[in-house]
Amino acid sequence: MADSSGDWCTIESDPGIFTSLIESFGVKNVELTELWSLDDDSLKTLTAPIEGVDNTAVHGLIFLFKWQRQSSSATASLEGRGTPLTGDAVPEGLFFAQQTVQNACATQAILSVLFNARDAIVAQEKSGESKDEGDDNGRRLVLGQTLSNFKDFTCHFPPDLRGEAIGSSDEIRKAHNSFGRSEDAFLSDPTKPKRTATDDDDVFHFIAYVPHEDGCVYELDGLQKGPIQVGEFKKDEADKDQWIKVARDAIQARLSNYSPTEIKFNLMAIVQDRRTYLNERLRALAAVGIEENDSAMVHIQSELHAEEEKRAQWALENARRHHNYLPFCVELLRSLAGCGEMEGLMTKAKTRAAEKRKRQQKS
Repeated sequence: MADSSGDWCTIESDPGIFTSLIESFGVKNVELTELWSLDDDSLKTLTAPIEGVDNTAVHGLIFLFKWQRQSSSATASLEGRGTPLTGDAVPEGLFFAQQTVQNACATQAILSVLFNARDAIVAQEKSGESKDEGDDNGRRLVLGQTLSNFKDFTCHFPPDLRGEAIGSSDEIRKAHNSFGRSEDAFLSDPTKPKRTATDDDDVFHFIAYVPHEDGCVYELDGLQKGPIQVGEFKKDEADKDQWIKVARDAIQARLSNYSPTEIKFNLMAIVQDRRTYLNERLRALAAVGIEENDSAMVHIQSELHAEEEKRAQWALENARRHHNYLPFCVELLRSLAGCGEMEGLMTKAKTRAAEKRKRQQKS
């Protein structure tokens, strides 16, 4: 642990970033995927993504929305979301942490889902080995050594101390910050204090929705005093997406508080790594004698290849985010100035900027 005063940067709401972030903690068998619609068919694809595969794991939802000062105070009940549970009212085994450091809400929402994942496989404190190696063909989340130790360390902490522990964790903060963009080199004066958001700025916030073994779905918002129960679901083995529909209704209730023209939202699900059930499907087809050149096998293999390409693209994009482009930009500007093109380019840029301002004023 370290001093919680260390800065946390903002990170993009992107499934590739968040998947790489949790994998850097040693988490396995999960990835994040974006949801573009809340209709029943879209939700069904989370638990039954391809033919022949159903009951895939959905551990929780991550919702990004524009924060509204009047609705993010302790007035959740006024919006029909229920009252935050505190003390003995919090269900046993439900992990909730209050947010105590700025810009940590994305990682905190993700951790809220991971720490509440049902049947998660945790690592032994000293050996690093999992207590139960049976991951049910990837349906069980493997928490990894770092997060297993953290969960064990904070399991008896109250929500505010859990938040302080997250903010004070060097491992978690460094992993979070490694996915931030290096924009300050161009936009900020390092000798001056960092600019803070004002009432005129758009400020965004992440929260999580998770199912619990008590048959209820909870909204986990680090800005609240405790978890908020948003509904109940039947733990039906034949309909694993029931809890998702409950969470969907809660999200739609939130959306109803915004203008119909507001579109700055993002919803992601923490789901089973797609590669695990594709490989499971390949093994099942091979077990019944389907040959590799069969169309069903070829289709699954192409899907698996697409997943590997997706992961490679994520890695490339993350490498670009980490790269320091400042030396290149300085050298480019120096070269343009040296060959006498800088002044002409600056004039063109100023002209375009003036034209853009005129168009904006007219509209």
